[in-house]
Amino acid sequence: MSGRMREGHQGTGPGAITPDGCAVELYQRLPVGEEPDIIEQAVPARARILELGSGAGRVTHPLVKRGFTVTAVDESAQMLERVHGARTVCGQIEELELDERFDVVLLGSFLVHAGDPRVRQGLLRACRRHVADDGCVLIQREGEDWQENLPRERKTADGLVRVVSSDPAGPGVRSVHIEYVFPDTRWTQTFLSRPLTREAFELALSEAGLAVDTYLTSDRTWVRALPVKGQP
Repeated sequence: MSGRMREGHQGTGPGAITPDGCAVELYQRLPVGEEPDIIEQAVPARARILELGSGAGRVTHPLVKRGFTVTAVDESAQMLERVHGARTVCGQIEELELDERFDVVLLGSFLVHAGDPRVRQGLLRACRRHVADDGCVLIQREGEDWQENLPRERKTADGLVRVVSSDPAGPGVRSVHIEYVFPDTRWTQTFLSRPLTREAFELALSEAGLAVDTYLTSDRTWVRALPVKGQP
């Protein structure tokens, strides 16, 4: 294990497990998807990117190879040990206070759906205080039916990702259970997620001093937001 597990979060399987239930070795195995392409098309070439919740560098490394300067932030030192080619900062995102602003702030991995609204507010405020006045924030949302029609699975590398269940865990909060099955091993993760309608998501951005510029994908899972002038 890596530090104290967060309430409502759990992870099983070989190797280090982070406080939110992520397995470090698993995240080294997972292939990069379309995220680097989406990001590259939405931001200026060679931009300075602050990646919040970088994990083991699954998205970090392709961005570095494409010429971006990346500062990778994660609360897990074990995850950051796997990151190369980028500056790394270990700590909780909500408490991050870097004395600089970035062209792009990246909040991926559905982190905006934190079960605790106070955590979500902290994440978005961290995005706002670190984005340049003429910069942008890229946020990854859950698909609007992501927690429906379960169980379901998809292939990844030489294994399977199964979203097994999503059960009520409190007002507006779900407990999501996922299995990662490979020929040689298996991991599980259970975490809390708060589904957000488009309206609720945009309201949360507004409360943090951000506003949607455009939805970058047809399913509205990737969003480019801009800082609202006059709001810190």
